[in-house]
Amino acid sequence: MVNRLRGEISAALDGRKWTLVLTLGALAELEEAFSCKSLTDLLSRFSAETLSAKDIITLLGAGLRGAGNDVSDDQVAMMQTAGGAAGFAAIAADLLRATFGDQDVSDESEEGAGC
Repeated sequence: MVNRLRGEISAALDGRKWTLVLTLGALAELEEAFSCKSLTDLLSRFSAETLSAKDIITLLGAGLRGAGNDVSDDQVAMMQTAGGAAGFAAIAADLLRATFGDQDVSDESEEGAGC
């Protein structure tokens, strides 16, 4: 059972329920993957930009590994979910909301800020 207070979400991928969470280690993985200098930069990037398919793969992979699942980004890229691309985008958005809340830093960030 997932604990939203800890930032955990549940997602159906490949017909199986998975737990995802962006732990501190998973967030560090994302900072490196997106060349961000800080969590603020990472949050700005997710608040201000649309996510590419590769971004969603990276984000979901980090979330799956953060929850202790042994999956690679290549395995995530081969997964399927209800709703196709829109379903994956909804899972990514849910994971970000569970991690950061409904914060919108786009008004606070300088133009070009983020990663």
